[in-house]
Amino acid sequence: MELNSFLDAFLQSADAGSFSAAARVLGLTPAAVSKNVARLEAELGVRLFQRSTRSLSLTTEGARLYAQVRLPWREIGDALTDLRQGAGKPAGPLKIALAHTVGREYIVPLLAEFLARYPDVVPDLHFDNRPVDVVAQGLDAAIGGGLELTEGLIARELTRVKIVLVAAPAYLDRHAAPVAPADLARHDGLVRRAPATGRVTPWTLRDAAGQEVVATPRQVVTMDDPEALARAAASGLGITLLPLPHVGPLLANGALVRILPGWHAETRPLSIYYSSRKLVPAKVRVFVDFIVTSFRTGDLARHFWQD
Repeated sequence: MELNSFLDAFLQSADAGSFSAAARVLGLTPAAVSKNVARLEAELGVRLFQRSTRSLSLTTEGARLYAQVRLPWREIGDALTDLRQGAGKPAGPLKIALAHTVGREYIVPLLAEFLARYPDVVPDLHFDNRPVDVVAQGLDAAIGGGLELTEGLIARELTRVKIVLVAAPAYLDRHAAPVAPADLARHDGLVRRAPATGRVTPWTLRDAAGQEVVATPRQVVTMDDPEALARAAASGLGITLLPLPHVGPLLANGALVRILPGWHAETRPLSIYYSSRKLVPAKVRVFVDFIVTSFRTGDLARHFWQD
């Protein structure tokens, strides 16, 4: 069984980027993880990592081994887990990546019903607004929009997402509400910077007839967090353009109101992503089906798209 330990140490270290982080996941000491990787290197006769006091990176040989072994090794682990726990029985840790607001507001409230059905599954939630790599990070699933569909990844669409213009009543008390997209040039704009690119997201608006315009407000604040932008708008700083799920609660309580309701922007659909392995673990299969069904039969979708 030593080879198992060696490969576990290697793969987890590659995923985590350090022996210390891998040790926390594996329940070992950093020294033990480092020793197991070193023994694997000795067995193979190649160096798998470039080591320094501050970083750990794969060598060319290490990257090749990682690419060839990562998925098959995970499938073997899933198969053994299913056998130990009863074939087809949903059980064990379920590692899921979620965007902050979508996860907190709309997915976490579903967990009580999910766990009532599948009490042996242990959700392990990771909140991050940045794109994730489901396969490389060892995730079971991710819920968000716009992940790159690389080889070995499946996406099941949950709902379309509408992006709307909003402002606080206090701001509109000081500034006449715009009646056309061109009027936004005279208004204070709270704009979003895309975390992946560092670029400001343009305000590309369209109406029900399909007409499309680019609006350019006076840029007074730039942020990369949509929830912070929503709060800034609610404080009266200006107009912002955000996905409906981020501003829905503030629209409901009156802290924000829609601006130019006949115009909106769109983004990629909200989807649930998971690996296209031949053997999809029962815990992943039931979670994906549960989330998809919750969006199709409940009222969740209205929080993401409504007129």
